Amino acid sequence: MSEEKNLDTKQGSTSTSLDDEQRVKVLSPGMMVAKRFFRNRLAMVGLVIIVCMFLFSFVGGMITPYSEEQVFRTTETAIKDYAGVAENTDWQYSIAEGKDFPAAAQAQMILAINKGETSFSAKDVSYGLLKKSDDLYYIVQGEQIATVTSVRGRVNYNEVAAGTLTDSVKAAYEAAVTENATEFDADGVHYSITQEGRVTSISVAENIAIASKYVFSGATKDVEASFAFKCAALEAVEAKETSMEVEGTTYTIEENDEGALFYKDGEEYILVSTYNISAVNDGVFLTLDFRRAALEAIDEGAEKFTFTDENGEETEYVLKRKNEQYTVRNYVETQVNDNYAKPSKAHPFGTDGHGMDLLTRLMFGGRISLLVGFVTVILEVFIGVIMGGVAGYFGGWVDTLIMRLVDIFYCIPAMPLYIILGAIMDFWKIDPQLRIFVLCAMLGLLGWAGVARMVRGQILSLREQEFMTAAEALGISTHRRIFVHLIPNVVPQLIVIATMGLGDTILTEATLSFLGLGVKFPFASWGNIINAVNDSYVMTNFWFVWIPAGMLILLTVLGFNFIGDGLRDAFDPKMKR
Repeated sequence: MSEEKNLDTKQGSTSTSLDDEQRVKVLSPGMMVAKRFFRNRLAMVGLVIIVCMFLFSFVGGMITPYSEEQVFRTTETAIKDYAGVAENTDWQYSIAEGKDFPAAAQAQMILAINKGETSFSAKDVSYGLLKKSDDLYYIVQGEQIATVTSVRGRVNYNEVAAGTLTDSVKAAYEAAVTENATEFDADGVHYSITQEGRVTSISVAENIAIASKYVFSGATKDVEASFAFKCAALEAVEAKETSMEVEGTTYTIEENDEGALFYKDGEEYILVSTYNISAVNDGVFLTLDFRRAALEAIDEGAEKFTFTDENGEETEYVLKRKNEQYTVRNYVETQVNDNYAKPSKAHPFGTDGHGMDLLTRLMFGGRISLLVGFVTVILEVFIGVIMGGVAGYFGGWVDTLIMRLVDIFYCIPAMPLYIILGAIMDFWKIDPQLRIFVLCAMLGLLGWAGVARMVRGQILSLREQEFMTAAEALGISTHRRIFVHLIPNVVPQLIVIATMGLGDTILTEATLSFLGLGVKFPFASWGNIINAVNDSYVMTNFWFVWIPAGMLILLTVLGFNFIGDGLRDAFDPKMKR
């Protein structure tokens, strides 16, 4: 009996301290939510994914040896155009020193030649046209000294300038007309004859330009033929002379398949040819030997020829014919951007279409994508909480007004508006860095309506509860009642909706960047990295460019959704403890 009595005494102990068996474990609401969240395996997977993404983007961007905009180059052998060869059919103009023969006059000259006229005008300036051959014309200007009319074989001279029309000039003129010449010399002066209707004009001629279809090519870079040399050389070529003298220098002429080669002091000086051979790039001089080699290959119908330059370097050239023109091409080593380089030790993910390291671009792109996501969601929550809180607390016309505003924002077609605003930013050429923040503001201003509606619904039910009646009875201000007592009770739902909204925002930014309307080059985002897939050739041949960026977007959005689901379950009081 005494032992049973002692046992009853122990069970009925009235001690104020709790032992381990008697202690009831009580957790705070926050700890309870955290416990539920960390027990959710899917949420843990999402949390690990997001942590990895942050480490990859922010820590990886700091330790990568490359910068975001660093371009890598490589040496490639490419075939490029070197020179063009064609038989010249256009008029080549040589203008006397100190004279002017404008383009408008050149066009009028061609019309006059086609019409068989001996004079033409351009911009109120008259020119005489002296034909030397079908491929050579002299353009002259001079003072008219007389007009001549012929009636029934009788020639009448009308002297314009008194005393200039001497008998010797008349005789020389009549002899020239008999020979159908358009110029003549008399008393040491050169005269031109131009026909204007039935009236013939005699003028003291000054040769201001020549138009021919011959091309002058110097033997060396410093050779520059004078106007007098060109006039004499063209006349010598037409007359098939073997030598000529100009300005006290004698030149010998040798005709060959390429044209007429002029020698000065026994050395090659200038080649006058109907072939126009010119280098593609400025500053490249083509020697006469190269011109001969190219023309010889064309005559033989060869597709390639080899030429050894003055430095003894042998180069192979390829001839490409298009109609009657030839393009001379050669293989040259050139530095080019290392675009779409395959994954290697130096570039584990390869390079993109700009020759930039893709792994580094993915790291910096992750920063932009996550930054846009967080800034946008913070802006959405900020505007949504204020608008929803005010609408839910005050009700009445304030609630009606704000909810109609929410309805308007719901009705706005977001994607077309994003595209229009992106096009406007392109038109205004907004700085790419500023464009990122404009993009965040744009997404945030158009995405707050959902948050406001959720907050308003929660506050409508909370404001009628006893703690709000007590707060009103204590005289707490309206501002504190909304943002200190009501809004904190909505925070769990806000956290869930914000977390799940992060994934949607990242997808929206990626879509806009893919369309070229979001983040702009040189800044990287996962969306504009995938923009390279707009070319089917890139999509099928350079998978390493777009698959990693796509996988990062997929994992990040999944991670935020997993965390959002986990938070929603953790905040649900119906969940098992």
